[in-house]
Amino acid sequence: MARHYELIHPKTHLRVLSRYEIQQLKDVSSRTHELLRRCSYAVLSAGSLNDDYLELEKEYKDFNIVVDQEDRGIILRLTGAPASAFVDNEIIRGVREQLFSVLRDILYVDESILKAHRFNLNNSEDITNAVFHILRNANILQPDMQPNLVVCWGGHSIAPHEYKYTKDVGYQLGLRGMDIGTGCGPGAMKGPMKGATIGHAKQHIRDGRYIGITEPGIIAAEAPNPIVNQLVILPDIEKRLEAFIRLAHGIVIFPGGPGTAEELLYLLGVLSHPDNARIPFPLIITGPKEAEEYLYDIDRFIGETLGKDAQQRYEIIIADEEKVARRMKAGIHEVETFRREHNDAFFYNWALTIQDEFQHPFDPTHEAMQSLALNHTLPSHELAANLRRAFSGIVAGNVKADGVSRVREHGPYQITGDRDILEGMDRLLRAMVEHGRMKIKGNYKPCYEIVSS
Repeated sequence: MARHYELIHPKTHLRVLSRYEIQQLKDVSSRTHELLRRCSYAVLSAGSLNDDYLELEKEYKDFNIVVDQEDRGIILRLTGAPASAFVDNEIIRGVREQLFSVLRDILYVDESILKAHRFNLNNSEDITNAVFHILRNANILQPDMQPNLVVCWGGHSIAPHEYKYTKDVGYQLGLRGMDIGTGCGPGAMKGPMKGATIGHAKQHIRDGRYIGITEPGIIAAEAPNPIVNQLVILPDIEKRLEAFIRLAHGIVIFPGGPGTAEELLYLLGVLSHPDNARIPFPLIITGPKEAEEYLYDIDRFIGETLGKDAQQRYEIIIADEEKVARRMKAGIHEVETFRREHNDAFFYNWALTIQDEFQHPFDPTHEAMQSLALNHTLPSHELAANLRRAFSGIVAGNVKADGVSRVREHGPYQITGDRDILEGMDRLLRAMVEHGRMKIKGNYKPCYEIVSS
């Protein structure tokens, strides 16, 4: 049930805006206003167990947000906001802070990154610098902190026993003083944060960081969970993924769907580059005993496509949350030693080489998806880049506005390539469907078809 609420004042940051910025946000025909409206509704809807874009679109149509300037600063006027964002007619503090994080990032990216032309976003080094500036503007980069940020990836649609396991791992990480970063949504993105809050509380850590990193295309289906205390919105999935691995001191991957496969392929593609061979980067794939077969399906797919070198960049740990935390802590110690020896920053991994194909936005049109080269003639890091794009397209067709609309209009995406790669991909995708890893609710209708070339 939605109600009419208004007059939301900032409490922490972004208290004043210029007249120009106000006008950009008030112009209902502008891209900036629509982006603010969509991302704000996602934040206000946190806790919703609905990832069906078509249903979300119906709920969203009556919502509006207007930014006004008053003598004391800016205010937000909300119409048709979800009642779940309020307690006794007062907006929940965490939701308020996330709303103004949305406003901050949309304005900064639009004015300082896209329109200002400070960075050539066709140039790899400039893209890395743009990601750095977005994170710095959001106060995510903390130069006075020791390495302790564990990024956790995993599905938003997972079974209760898997969710409990993600909490248990987060708890063990929290006990060891680790902060948590995730894609900020539900499921395996929320569980580690929830567990870490208890671990931090037991250790009397009062400044624990729960960093949520998202992008406009996915935020509606993966609304920020209420534990996130530092939210940042990157302009597209590629910059979001770069932000993850530049910030992370280590990564834990839980069972998930095509989005998690996309993240894993992105990271392995980056780590497979010869320039990154000696850079320590702890990576653990883990889950409860019930997920063991599925996790080894993923391992098998990596072996069949990217080879044994890629498999050696991660460790698989089954049903042992303490071991995960101990191994991650030891791995992060190696990261700290390496960066000290090479005089590298703790807060941003400048040393990683990320090639153009992992940085430039991929638009999953039907033509682009069908023309992806998925064959063994490519170097492993290039094959990983194209496999990442294929899974990115499936994510778009499942939950993103443009992708859902394209599939509805033109039918499923056609994916072609070498037979053994396609067979492995089809086997993995079928396992995701069978285990309910594509959607939170409702029957799943595939947005893709595997076609032999």
